[in-house]
Amino acid sequence: SCYVVGSTLLGLEKVMRKDALHAFNPMGGLHHARKNAAGGFCVFNDVAIAISKALRDYSVEKLLYVDLDAHHGDGVLYGFYDDPRVYIADVHESGRFLYPGTGFREEKGEGKAEGTKLNIPLNPGDGDEELLLAIEEVRSFARKIKPDIIIIQCGADGLSSDPLTHLRYSHEGHRLAIQAIHELAHELCEGRLVATGGGGYNRKDTAMAWVNVVDVLTSCK
Repeated sequence: SCYVVGSTLLGLEKVMRKDALHAFNPMGGLHHARKNAAGGFCVFNDVAIAISKALRDYSVEKLLYVDLDAHHGDGVLYGFYDDPRVYIADVHESGRFLYPGTGFREEKGEGKAEGTKLNIPLNPGDGDEELLLAIEEVRSFARKIKPDIIIIQCGADGLSSDPLTHLRYSHEGHRLAIQAIHELAHELCEGRLVATGGGGYNRKDTAMAWVNVVDVLTSCK
């Protein structure tokens, strides 16, 4: 877990110092861990640590975190629930059916951060059509923000072959969702994009999903 955190932080550093346009850590995206507790196969939350570093060390004023994992990113949401600088858009299987049982529409942030969090829960059996409709909502949300950087968790456990979840994404649908966020980064924040992996419990299809992420990030916008 320490190496995972260090790798995500290195990716952030490279992007913020303009040594790289994008970065991808396929082992990252450990979005369930809290400051004082592990959870959901996650010991240290590399994403939350990277967000904190971006705010503290790189003077980021608006950061957008997009989470595509089938499981809601509770550790990130509640870690920044009252921080108005951190905008979160999380597309996931509804917590009524899947761990960690969080991430409902009404969870929008609190205090000065109310309205900076967007949760889009999907139902079991939802596939590419529902995913891409959700991504359109994320795009509209992002365009109102105009963030300084985007961090995306590219969880592959929404693919139809995954044994732990109930979504039905195809590889092409998952790829198109990531491509849309990649294009947003170029449109809104000069391409600054840090990507991580995430869940994925079918080894073959998870590996293919990460290949697709690399292909998207290395292609022309």
